[in-house]
Amino acid sequence: GFVVGHAGLYQALAMFAVAYFIIGMTVLSVCAIATNGALDAGGAYYMISRALGPEFGGSIGIMFFLANVCGSALYVLGLVEAVMDSFGIPPGQKAGTGVHVLPQSYWYELLYGTVLLALCLLVCLVGASIYAKATFLIFLIVTGVLGTILVSFFATRPIGVPIRLPHFNGSKTENGSFTGFSLATLRDNLGGGYGVDYTTGQMMSFSSVFAVMFNGCTGIMAGSNMSGDLKRPSYSIPRGTISAVLFTYLVYNLLAFLMCATCNRTLLQKDYGFLRDISIFPPLVTVGIYAATLSAAMSNLIGASRILYALARDDLFGRALALAKKTSASGNPVMAVILSWLVVQLVLFSGKLNTIAGVVTTFFLLVYATVNLACLALEWASAPNFRPTFRYFTWHTCLLGIAGCCVMMFLISPVSASASLGFLLVLLLALHYLSPSSTWGYISQALIFHQVRKYLLMLDVRKDHVKFWRPQMLLMVQNPRGSARLIDFVNDLKKSGLYVLGHVELQDLDTLPSDPLQPQQDSWLSLVDKLNVKAFVSLTLAPSVRHGVRQLLFTSGLGGMRPNTLVLGFYDDAAPQDGLARHPAFTSAREEVPLGFPPLRAPAAPKLLSAREYVGIVADALKMLRNVLLARQLESLDKAWELRRAASPSPSIHVWPVNLLRPDSARYANTCSLFLLQMACVLNMARAWRRAHLRLFLCVEAGAMPHAQEEKLRQLLKDLRIQAQIQLVPWDAVTRLHWQTRRGPPGGPAPAGATEEEEEEGSVNFPANATQVSDEYICAANKLVLEQSPAPAVRFLYLPRPPADTSLYPLYLHQLELLTRGLGPTVLVHGVSAVTSTQL
Repeated sequence: GFVVGHAGLYQALAMFAVAYFIIGMTVLSVCAIATNGALDAGGAYYMISRALGPEFGGSIGIMFFLANVCGSALYVLGLVEAVMDSFGIPPGQKAGTGVHVLPQSYWYELLYGTVLLALCLLVCLVGASIYAKATFLIFLIVTGVLGTILVSFFATRPIGVPIRLPHFNGSKTENGSFTGFSLATLRDNLGGGYGVDYTTGQMMSFSSVFAVMFNGCTGIMAGSNMSGDLKRPSYSIPRGTISAVLFTYLVYNLLAFLMCATCNRTLLQKDYGFLRDISIFPPLVTVGIYAATLSAAMSNLIGASRILYALARDDLFGRALALAKKTSASGNPVMAVILSWLVVQLVLFSGKLNTIAGVVTTFFLLVYATVNLACLALEWASAPNFRPTFRYFTWHTCLLGIAGCCVMMFLISPVSASASLGFLLVLLLALHYLSPSSTWGYISQALIFHQVRKYLLMLDVRKDHVKFWRPQMLLMVQNPRGSARLIDFVNDLKKSGLYVLGHVELQDLDTLPSDPLQPQQDSWLSLVDKLNVKAFVSLTLAPSVRHGVRQLLFTSGLGGMRPNTLVLGFYDDAAPQDGLARHPAFTSAREEVPLGFPPLRAPAAPKLLSAREYVGIVADALKMLRNVLLARQLESLDKAWELRRAASPSPSIHVWPVNLLRPDSARYANTCSLFLLQMACVLNMARAWRRAHLRLFLCVEAGAMPHAQEEKLRQLLKDLRIQAQIQLVPWDAVTRLHWQTRRGPPGGPAPAGATEEEEEEGSVNFPANATQVSDEYICAANKLVLEQSPAPAVRFLYLPRPPADTSLYPLYLHQLELLTRGLGPTVLVHGVSAVTSTQL
């Protein structure tokens, strides 16, 4: 009567259609989730939390609890209104007459509501079985009353109905009419005619009427809320919910048409209890209204208690809800019922039904939207285990349900909708940071997998362009205890690229009962979390380290995301230091080092690989067209101290783009030198290194026009948009030592065995070259690098290509050791791919 009286038949039917469209889409989602596995207590909360994870589940669970609490209060206040209409002393009279004996005031109505709520509490405390019997009895009563009402529309003759309304300090009487079936009455009631709600004195609108009406449709979750008490929830919830929705939709539409065709607008707007006046047996209508409203109040109260109990049992809010876990001997969550009753009692202080209708509707719509979102996420994730036996839904129905809920939320009350979303966001953040981890499975992981797979397939390596090149690192780690700072350093070098921590376990799977790498995986992943690096972990079994690195270079990554750069620690005789125990992530008073990594190798213990095998790994990587970085003494790099020290002098990064082991072919613009320069620039672009500045050292000889070389290099840096300070370094004294040991004079022919291609590349890839660089020359080059002050945070040096003659591998490694001895944190770089671009 309230809906059709204010909105008219057309708008009322539209409201029912919109409301039941939203409800219908949500019901399809509820049925799909309910038939996809065993349901436990909590209904919609259980569905959402197990689908979307604890953050969404817990926050929506609280909001659904509040929605049911407010809904219970709403129905109790509605029942109080009905009781006042039947037994209340009319406004303006001091004494009652006949059955109108109950005084009316705010406090009296609060008292009546408290008594009625106590009755609901008693039924819910006894348990779900007595509640089910009570609701079935109420269903029979309401069905009988509905039958008499339908008969009354046809059997009752036209009558006038006097309506007593409050007016200032007294009352006034208006006359409504029951005209029987009349075309004129129907025509008058077709359009909207919004007026003042006589219970609140507020002007009604489409949104306010819809808010009140929608509360009569929120019972769709009553069955799912009882999921923990049903014998076969996956069977009962879909059938019961769909049947209830269809039945109530037909009844609402039928009643709306009958009322508009038989009652004038005054009767509909001014007397919400007019069905008693036109019924062939008025007391039965009163009993039906009381029974239906009491049933709805009990349904919301017991639903709220089951949600609260499920929240408490999941420990999402810790001790705050610990009391709600207590149950009776029969399993009834009595403390959750009592706590829910207390909250409903507090809501009763709001006083009027329509005051809280908007808030309740907003909360329910938000819950319905989230149920649809949960089903949509499960459908989009395409997980093989999402196989609901109810198949009458698609992602389109879920999306329509979400859109409908969100639109109606803001149409009903933009303020309530915004406040509800803000409250939901606060709960989400709180649970994200404070709630314990769960084992329910996270839909976000399934969705991420689905999207990553799709985009990886779209990542076509044939479309790669140098403009969009980025480093994709494979860092080989023997034991993380000795490599913590190196892992952190390479994380700064990756520039949003792929980063893989590789490890080779020297064992043979044929001789083992099971894979020994699986137990180690968790330790490595925990290490990545603790060090806060964005890296993947790739472990492998191999008979030798070299074979293992080959495996990882061949197999690491996926699609267009594969490592293009190999990073190794330096091979020397330095005793390994446990940097993990001193790392800030593990030095907190609350944190120990629980990771299951073995202790470091003792200084006298044999190494897992030889010098020849180590250089062979470098050679293998270059043959596979992978760039190579060798990091020496990076564990001595205290990045925090280097980057936070006094601004003068600011920390620097020294870059030596010349091949110091091949001074006769020193070039600054070849592929390797440009790659070295790019890596130094990438490090400087990392957030932690932005305060550092690049210093580029240009080695010059007398008579070689150093200023022309400097200008040429400066122009190259300008074209590459790299900001660096160029410093000229005379090195005649150093190169003189080299020429003294060479067989040919400066500018003479290349040594025997050097091919044209090798000379062009400036590589040390022929047998004679390594033997022609003396230790004296290398020590002088090392001293030249070391003398450049102030001391930098890190140095980048050119890494020569290993010699083709494998017998010279130990000599090659010895020369690298001499070149980098005492330099502090140093990175030797050899690049094989073009990585710089001057194009837009």
